[in-house]
Amino acid sequence: MSRSSGDRRAKRKLESLREQLKQVQQRLAGAKRQMDDPREVAELERKQAAIEAEIAHWKEQE
Repeated sequence: MSRSSGDRRAKRKLESLREQLKQVQQRLAGAKRQMDDPREVAELERKQAAIEAEIAHWKEQE
C-alpha cells in the first residue's frame, strides 16, 4: 500500500471517529441533564474514552 492511500485511510478513519465522538458527547450531555439511568452516563463516558483513545492512536500513525 502506498503512503498516500494509507494517509487517506487514516484521514477518513479520523473523520469518522470525530463524528462518532461528537454524537457520543451530545448523547452524554443529554443523559447528564436527565439522569434517568446513571448506567447510561457511565456507558457513554466509557465510549467517549474509547473513541478518544482510538483517535490518539490514529493520530500517532499520521
